[in-house]
Amino acid sequence: MVNDYNSLSGLQKVAVLFSVVGEGLALSLVKGLSKTEIRKIRSTLQTMGTISFNVKKRVMEEFYFGFLSEDVGQNGNDGNAIHPFEFLKDLTDEQLFALVNKEEAPVIAMTLAQLEPEKRMQVVNKFDATLKGQVLVELGSLDDVPLEGVIEVGARLKEKSTYLPRTTEFSRGGAKDIADMLGGMDSNEQERYMQTLQNENPELQAEVKKYFLTFDDILEKFPDATKRELFVTAETTDLAIAVKGLDQEVVDSIIDMLPQKKQAMYEPYEGAISKKEVDAKRKDFLDRAKKMDKEGTISIEDILGGGEMIE
Repeated sequence: MVNDYNSLSGLQKVAVLFSVVGEGLALSLVKGLSKTEIRKIRSTLQTMGTISFNVKKRVMEEFYFGFLSEDVGQNGNDGNAIHPFEFLKDLTDEQLFALVNKEEAPVIAMTLAQLEPEKRMQVVNKFDATLKGQVLVELGSLDDVPLEGVIEVGARLKEKSTYLPRTTEFSRGGAKDIADMLGGMDSNEQERYMQTLQNENPELQAEVKKYFLTFDDILEKFPDATKRELFVTAETTDLAIAVKGLDQEVVDSIIDMLPQKKQAMYEPYEGAISKKEVDAKRKDFLDRAKKMDKEGTISIEDILGGGEMIE
């Protein structure tokens, strides 16, 4: 049995790749092989005998992260990484939607995980509510997908993309990606999909909650000093809109945090206002909190994850 990964030559590594994903798929991933080289690979594989799981895993990881040379006749590396989903960057939002529209939720999630958050939202918002919920659940479960499955899906979708009307490295997705997607939805959708996660996968919902910040989290979980910093820097008119609809006791506690001069300037927003406008002002505070997190002033993950906080 082959147990020593470090003793493998470049040719033997490609032979292992062929054994794991199959010759057809391997040939679509490793381009430019001559018939002589393919015969060498087949012959090498036949002489290697049984290959241990750990060796196969190491070879697949090396292949995926681009350390395996495409020149199978050499042992060195040429630094050319092979990324199963690289082709996605050349597709428009409409093409991406057409590519995954008829796919199962796990395949859609795997594909969306490769995209930037903004582009991801452009695609996911085209799905109906039920499929959106399924995709969000699957997005947090990609760690369970075998690497050869990832490569196979990437190769199949790449082939499929060539038939689309013309007009990245693989990411495992996870809780943070789901939180980023939720951040692009309105508050009603956010609440609905968080409930979907709670029903379908409570453990994943708990992980997402560590990254998914809401205005209520600021009010209920942030230390008073941090809340004071957020509210003091805001215009009083913006603050009045953001707290619209909250219990008066909560509003009073926020106003009490302000300097006396700002307290005197504060006036409640009179009359009705759209929920969209309120959500927009609250999002401003969320963005400020995320900026503080990025700067290292606070840790949103610690706050939302129940870490110990000291005033």
